[in-house]
Amino acid sequence: MVDHCIDGNAIICISNAIIQEYLEVLDRPKFAKFLDFKTNADFLIARISEISETYEPKKRLKIIKDEPDNRLLELAEVSKADFIIAGNTTDFTMNIYKKTRIVTPKEYWELFK
Repeated sequence: MVDHCIDGNAIICISNAIIQEYLEVLDRPKFAKFLDFKTNADFLIARISEISETYEPKKRLKIIKDEPDNRLLELAEVSKADFIIAGNTTDFTMNIYKKTRIVTPKEYWELFK
């Protein structure tokens, strides 16, 4: 996915709140058992931060039950994103938020391969 964006095929939009959430999740003990996981995850997040457009949404939403997922909707709204690509789409009660489609990585690749 990162290479897809580096090649100019898509733009990653991110916010500091989402980066912070990813860092907190990836720091959980359940991931510590994987050799070099933290190093690789930190590298990937740093790389994504370098190539992304950063937005800081002002509006706070309370639409999704899993509260941190609302940050994705907030970002999509302010960045006017075409897609939210999420591995865990079960907490999203809709397939589209405003004009942003919510898809899994597999669904995204099927659309653009």
